[in-house]
Amino acid sequence: MMRIETSQGIFIIRPIDPKDNARLTDIIVNSLLEFGASGDGFACNDPETQAMYEAYQQLGRKYYTLVNAETQEIVGGGGVAPLNGSLEICEFVKMYYVPEVRGLGLGRKMLELCIAEARKMGYKQMYLETLERMDAARALYEQYNFRQVKSPLGATGHFSCDAFYIREL
Repeated sequence: MMRIETSQGIFIIRPIDPKDNARLTDIIVNSLLEFGASGDGFACNDPETQAMYEAYQQLGRKYYTLVNAETQEIVGGGGVAPLNGSLEICEFVKMYYVPEVRGLGLGRKMLELCIAEARKMGYKQMYLETLERMDAARALYEQYNFRQVKSPLGATGHFSCDAFYIREL
């Protein structure tokens, strides 16, 4: 568990719990809709989006939930999973937050935690897919030495994404 103090209150990053599924699904789907990413080839249509806890109980996978410490409301999440079964390349996955907590540095903390966890699990590289129009997210990734690559790695099912990044761990 990680405690984060911000100007808007205290937040906790903790491992996903089975009771988090419905709220995380709502956050992921609503975030994607906000950016016009609702059709085929986006995470909102992934089967795991409906059952996040179950999807992240397998070896090599971790998912974290971001909770407002005062209200106990789930406000986001993010995680790590192997890229197409790779033992060396993981994917930074499904980091989405409600609009009210964006810009507080919480994404930075989640990314740092996921990088550390990926290293512990033995991954050598971290890959991610996003959208060109997600400017704040892309700026964060670039600050953490992700470099943009021209085309996707593997077959994640997110064929509608248009920005692809990778970094060494």
